[in-house]
Amino acid sequence: MLEELKQQVYEANMELPRRGLITYTWGNVSAVDRAAGCMVIKPSGVDYEELSPEDMVVVNLDGEQVEGRYRPSSDTATHLELYRAYDKIGGIVHTHSPEAVAWAQAGRDIPLYGTTHADYFLGEIPCARNLTPQEIQDAYEKNTGAVIIETFRTRGINPMYTPAVLCKNHGPFAWGKDAAEAVHNAVVLEEVAKMARLTEAIAPNVKPAPDSIKEKHFYRKHGENAYYGQEVK
Repeated sequence: MLEELKQQVYEANMELPRRGLITYTWGNVSAVDRAAGCMVIKPSGVDYEELSPEDMVVVNLDGEQVEGRYRPSSDTATHLELYRAYDKIGGIVHTHSPEAVAWAQAGRDIPLYGTTHADYFLGEIPCARNLTPQEIQDAYEKNTGAVIIETFRTRGINPMYTPAVLCKNHGPFAWGKDAAEAVHNAVVLEEVAKMARLTEAIAPNVKPAPDSIKEKHFYRKHGENAYYGQEVK
């Protein structure tokens, strides 16, 4: 079932090592078919060199495995929490890419210092709080998703305008309308994390970019009045 979605998820997962976002098996991509009520996700701990589209695992939105010879990713419950909370998300990626992880381990948001960041994210990339010992013990992956959702709700951030987050002492998640866009956003996240680190190394007292330039660059690519790129005819 969902053979086309399996192919898309497989291709998106294979983009992670090509883009230098993962080492060994340190990442996963999923996508959702809301009409079918199912998610397709990479299997847990399988080497990328050994993967095929048929190895992708189908899980329903209640977390029950529907199809697949392997167990799904250990981060499955986090993906499901985000799909259930945000109906516009179609694909999710988690990596341990080093630049983004460095900010997560420092427990810092990634400030918006320039237009590259603003082309994709309307504001800083938030860093979620640590899970409590009880949250870790009870349902670590599910509560990771819950804390991401809590972060966006309490800080008033639109998850479709800032499609990425850092989990403190852990790493980044990114998402998009499908698996390919989620990976694209993860690649950009890693680049802006690097740019922000270098910016602070050059100018430790640097301030975030003005709202005027932030909003101009974001909205020229996103929203009703976007004019960047070409019209599809």
